[in-house]
Amino acid sequence: MADSIPGTITSEEKPRAKKPDWLRVKLPTGENYLNVRKLVDQHKLHTICESGNCPNMGECWGAGTATFMILGNICTRSCGFCAVATGRPLPVDEGEPERVAESVKLMGVKHCVITSVDRDELKDGGSVIWARTIEAIRRVSPETTVETLIPDFKGDWNNLQRIIDVKPEIVSHNMETVRRLTRQVRIQAKYDRSLEVLRRLHEGGCRTKSGIMLGLGETEEEVFQTMDDLLSAGVEIMTIGQYLQPTKKHLPVQEFIHPDQFARYREIGLAKGLRYVESGPLVRSSYHAEKHK
Repeated sequence: MADSIPGTITSEEKPRAKKPDWLRVKLPTGENYLNVRKLVDQHKLHTICESGNCPNMGECWGAGTATFMILGNICTRSCGFCAVATGRPLPVDEGEPERVAESVKLMGVKHCVITSVDRDELKDGGSVIWARTIEAIRRVSPETTVETLIPDFKGDWNNLQRIIDVKPEIVSHNMETVRRLTRQVRIQAKYDRSLEVLRRLHEGGCRTKSGIMLGLGETEEEVFQTMDDLLSAGVEIMTIGQYLQPTKKHLPVQEFIHPDQFARYREIGLAKGLRYVESGPLVRSSYHAEKHK
């Protein structure tokens, strides 16, 4: 693998690499997909499936599931890998928690995944809406288990505590990449701060999960070290997927990792002590999330 992402290289200077055959996905089709599409539009919901250009949207929506994205669809951060729009978000929608909860009930999902954009401009980091959304789902659809993919709240532990207090079944916070590449890939984030988020969640009694992308210039040894770091923070579940460049303005792909290598990472992660490892080219944070309850 390449040793780093040279800071002066842009995707315009380096032609976009051709995707290998194993990264081909089916177009969204089917009755379940159309039903989810209708619910998302009717209730004015945001999903990371759409905003993040997820390659598994057809598979997941076809199975009647979706990952809801709360607090709008405009992020205050500008990470080099992420397709979500960056800018000044709209005011917080106070009615969003109830709409999400009602949609979860209408979809009849047994396990729902909630994520959000970063709202660094808010004093509470959006944590109040986070807590209200989880509480609303519990009230409206009590049989549904909840997984949350949360931001780091800029290290404000009072805001993080609001998540711990409402006790989602699984709390995920993604490292996204290895330590060395964090500054380039997650411009406003910090590797050790993310580890501390996961450690505090674990100590607060939460079952924790995290994920990274491959193909950004990481080495095999750095992936192994990240696994060790997550284990030391109490993480049980890890996802490992291939980074795909959303647009020419985003970081270029340094390498397409072969499925055999993803399988090897899964075996090693499990041998190290992780309880679940989802590892494959098209794996994303919420992929097969229902299996990790």
